[in-house]
Amino acid sequence: MLKVLFSSLLLFINFTGVSQILEDDFEGNSTISTWYADNASMDINFGNPFTDSSNLSSTVLRYQDAGGEFANIGFDSSSAILLDQNSTFSLKIYVHSPSLTGNQTNQISLKLQNRNQSAPWSTQSEIIKTIELDQWQTVSFSFFQDEYINLNPDSPEPLTRTDFNRVVLQLNGENNTNEITAYIDDFYFEGADSQDEPGNPNDPVYDELVWSDEFDTDGAINTNKWFHQTELPFGDSWFNGEIQHYTDRIENTFVEDGNLNLVAKNETFTDQGVTKEYTSARLNSKFAFTYGRVEVRAKLPTGVGTWPAIWLLGQNIQETGGYWDNQGFGTTPWPACGEIDIMEHWGDNQNYISSALHTPSSFGNTSNVGGQVIPTASTAFHNYVLDWYPDRMVFSVDGNVHYTYQPDVQNDETWPFYQDQYILLNTAIQSIIDPNFTQSTMEIDYVRIYQESSLGISEVNSELKLNIYPNPAQNQTTILSPKEALGQEVFIYNLLGQLINNFVLNSQSTSIDTSNWTSGVYLLQRRGQRTTETYKIIKE
Repeated sequence: MLKVLFSSLLLFINFTGVSQILEDDFEGNSTISTWYADNASMDINFGNPFTDSSNLSSTVLRYQDAGGEFANIGFDSSSAILLDQNSTFSLKIYVHSPSLTGNQTNQISLKLQNRNQSAPWSTQSEIIKTIELDQWQTVSFSFFQDEYINLNPDSPEPLTRTDFNRVVLQLNGENNTNEITAYIDDFYFEGADSQDEPGNPNDPVYDELVWSDEFDTDGAINTNKWFHQTELPFGDSWFNGEIQHYTDRIENTFVEDGNLNLVAKNETFTDQGVTKEYTSARLNSKFAFTYGRVEVRAKLPTGVGTWPAIWLLGQNIQETGGYWDNQGFGTTPWPACGEIDIMEHWGDNQNYISSALHTPSSFGNTSNVGGQVIPTASTAFHNYVLDWYPDRMVFSVDGNVHYTYQPDVQNDETWPFYQDQYILLNTAIQSIIDPNFTQSTMEIDYVRIYQESSLGISEVNSELKLNIYPNPAQNQTTILSPKEALGQEVFIYNLLGQLINNFVLNSQSTSIDTSNWTSGVYLLQRRGQRTTETYKIIKE
């Protein structure tokens, strides 16, 4: 389990324009780690079967379509793919003619999509290029110069869009069962310059951990931090047509091996004079707050009819059986209290997660909502994050933002989020539950809440700073340290909190090898006597 805590995350580097590079030569030099095949097969380390003067590479990507109706391959980008007049995608391709069946046009298409939508294909812009058989050739795609096709004719021009984050490659069209084998090499794209990071330069920096549960002690949950909400609010039922009992039993919530296990089960259970066929758990945090960063690292349950959620409600909600209502805070009905859904997942849409806001101006038929596809939502842990600022909410998974809520007019109708909220963790059971469902678990590694540090900027600036160059870096970067910093430790983390490197500053000039880092943002932390300073390093 990841137990790295950032106590003072102060960001000192200001960014100017940085071009995004997406490239893969399939020989170890790559900024792409998310290749996938859909209705096809793929090998990204295949020996080049057609080496010649046009392509001397020893390994290439092999693309095999054995008759998949909508076969394609692609990859996801961790940041938006931004286009300008000079942005061009290029690749080498070889199609072996004996592999072909049918009479489709020999072509390759490149599609840009927004993977955060439940139907990413509906957002796509596409360029189609004809290709020759039995020869290596370089094919280029320019959304400025080439003719493109917007699947939705109402979509904006590609050069104006900021939501593209997926690239799809498809050979010889779709909606057919013809076969083809192709070899691809030297994929390259250099995007438009990205500007300074989004947000207000006067935003608070949520750098101080104010509340957390690391779930380090096996057994029952920590009741100093959590309350089991079990009372049926409608006499014999829960909200939204849910059909489970929430219980306070260890069978439904327990801590083991550093994780909270919240278990939904198919079992007959009677409570409050009502018998139901499913049990689960619903936890309320005994901590409420206004503004900050919420980070929950979780692996989600599976099964049609399961409905896990990580969310917040106003401390002032009138809700029978809720912790804060029991404490006398319940003065305001839903949705006037405000609801913030950091993560919702419906088992009948397995790999799609959603974030939403409910306010008096928007509830019921949810309109303030966004989400993204997480292919490993139920097989791997992911960081579900809310950044709650005084003027907006930003929702992300593993650093990939999928929704920002920022109403033009802030009042009680659109923004009841100026008062304390508390965290809820639960898995509901819907009436559409799979009849073969037995049980499934939401595992949570940690829950953390950060707020703005009380440490003033003037205090931080009193210490001498490090200089880091080049930044962005490619294969190496250098730290220039003041003499006063010698002997201090440096720690480098990725955005998942994983330690990449650590060392002692023994010289005023320290070189760092970044050649094996994947592209993205890293945090370099120097731990001084008075403060912990954190700098950003960008790996191109």
